[in-house]
Formats: sequence, C-alpha cells, structure tokens
Amino acid sequence: MKSLKATGSQLADPAYQLTVLQPGQAAGAYLPSFAQKMREAGLFPLRPLASAVLQVNVGKMCNQVCRHCHVDAGPDRKEIMTRETMQLCLDALAQSDIATVDLTGGAPEMNPDFRWFVEQIRALGRHVIVRCNLTIIVANKKYHDLPEFFKAHGVEVVSSLPFYNASKTDRQRGDGVFEDSVRALKMLNAVGYGQEGSGLTLNLVYNPAGAFMPSSQVGLERDFKRALLKDHGIVFNQLFAITNIPISRYLDYLIESGNYAAYMEKLVTSFNPAAAAGVMCRSTVSVGWDGQLYDCDFNQMLDLPVAGPVRHIRDFDAARLAERAVVVNQHCYGCTAGAGSSCGGTTA
Repeated sequence: MKSLKATGSQLADPAYQLTVLQPGQAAGAYLPSFAQKMREAGLFPLRPLASAVLQVNVGKMCNQVCRHCHVDAGPDRKEIMTRETMQLCLDALAQSDIATVDLTGGAPEMNPDFRWFVEQIRALGRHVIVRCNLTIIVANKKYHDLPEFFKAHGVEVVSSLPFYNASKTDRQRGDGVFEDSVRALKMLNAVGYGQEGSGLTLNLVYNPAGAFMPSSQVGLERDFKRALLKDHGIVFNQLFAITNIPISRYLDYLIESGNYAAYMEKLVTSFNPAAAAGVMCRSTVSVGWDGQLYDCDFNQMLDLPVAGPVRHIRDFDAARLAERAVVVNQHCYGCTAGAGSSCGGTTA
C-alpha cells in the first residue's frame, strides 16, 4: 500500500480535501458551517489559552501505511525535519514557559536527529511525549533499544493500538501489526513502562476501525486493560479514545466505502459545546516538519497555518501567538463531537 501522494490521488491535495468538506449539500447530507456552529455556542472566534504544549511533527516518513492516517505517512514520504529546524524549536522553547513537547510523525523515531532532539529538549527541562506506532521498535535492530532510550530520558510513550485483538488491528494497520505491537509493548513493560510505581508512562490510543465514533473512553480502557493483561500479560497507564478526523486517508476510506455523508452527519449532530470549549488547539502550537506553525496537527495536514504574522518557528513569539484566533474548518467537527477528541483523548 502506498500513500495518497505516491498514487497521485486528488485527496493528496489539501485544497481538494477542503473542497470536499465545504459546507452545504454534500453527498446527500447537509453540512452546516462549523464556524456558524461555534458562533451559536458563543465560541467564535475561538481564542487560544496559554500554550502548554509544543507539538512537533519531525517528518512524514513512516514504516507503516495505515488506512486511517491523517498525515498520509509512509515509507515513500521523504519530508523530514532538519537539525537546523529542530534548533529553532529549541530556541523557541528556551524563551517560553511551554512545559511539554509532543513529538509526532510519521514515525518520529525515523528522523536521523530524533535522539539528539529528545536529549536537547530534556536538557531544557521540558517533558517529552513521543507518539510511537510500536512496530518501529521491532522493525529494525537499530530501533530495538528505543525502550531503554525512552526510559533513560523519562519520555512519556503514547502508542496507537486500534484494538486488543489481531483482526481489527491488522485490518486498519496491516498484516502482522498486532503481533509486532504486542512484542513492542512487552519490551516497554520489561524496562518498567506502564508498571505501577515506575514513573514511566505508557498510554495507548484507540481509533475506531470503521465509520463510527468511539464509545466510552472509560469502558474502552477497562476492556483493553483486561484483555491485554489476560491474553498477553501487558499493562499500561491510560487509554485515549480519539475520533477519526475526516481528512487524508480516512477521508479517502469514507468516500470509497460510501460512508462519507453518514459519518459527517453523525459528527455534526453530535456537536458538543462542552467538548468544543476544551479542544487541544487552544493550548497547543503545532510545528510542521519545515518549521511552519499551525493550530493543530490536523490543520497542518490541510495547509491551514496560524492566523497572524507569526507563521514560522524562527519567528516564535508566545505573546503575539496568544492574540490570534484559532483557524477552524469543517474537519473540526471531529474534535467536537460527543465526548470530544484530542491527542489526550476525550475533552468533555
């Protein structure tokens, strides 16, 4: 399986995706403007709170090509953050009080300067989260020591696992992914991750494997913990239930499977003002692999940069960024439906 970009799909173009998602009549469903929904809820324009997280996408290269990937990541994607851009991120951190750096990709570990970047962030006294797809740990011998590296630097590991059995996981992420994920989780457990009292945090991420919203995060976490412990002896800290956002490869799946209209209708009718008030873009600044700034990782993939004059990490200015209005569009219904969705799970 190749990325949308490699196959020349129209949906590889962010502008085309925004055209598909535009308000109005779409595939038999009426989609009201997200901005209007927010205005009715008294939340438009959406203003940021104090920035607590710098989320950095260090590249789109990945060892997997998952069906739901909003990044359209894969082995054929060559966009990668340079050490020079990483240094600009470090310079921005040094002049701010942002406490957490959330590293994502692709598979962030595939960036050749990944370990150096983690070491430098920790030297600044900031907490580091790594979005690890698990299979990268066992993909090549040079990654086998990642659990020890993560432990040595107190990295919080957040890993995607679509389900606690092979059939649903492999259907979304590829044959053999569940087996490799279990192996990687055991390696993380072996060095203390997820173990009570270790101080080493291992959280899992659940994305639905079809055209539906996640059920209760509390119930899913209970089921995952019971099944993974019983069947594989695996332990972890928390489960984050994340709604699939209708962009990139997940949008392609919705259209190809004939589920686009029904899924969008569900998101719109499930709009929750309480969830909207807690969206992650209010406390996060997202940095693209080339240093461009966005309100969130989803806006990044749709080429929707932050509003205002500060557009690149080299010009980082926390005070000026705090004055901006968050850029919203139709895909934002995914973060505000039901219990809400963010990189840390539900928001309401």
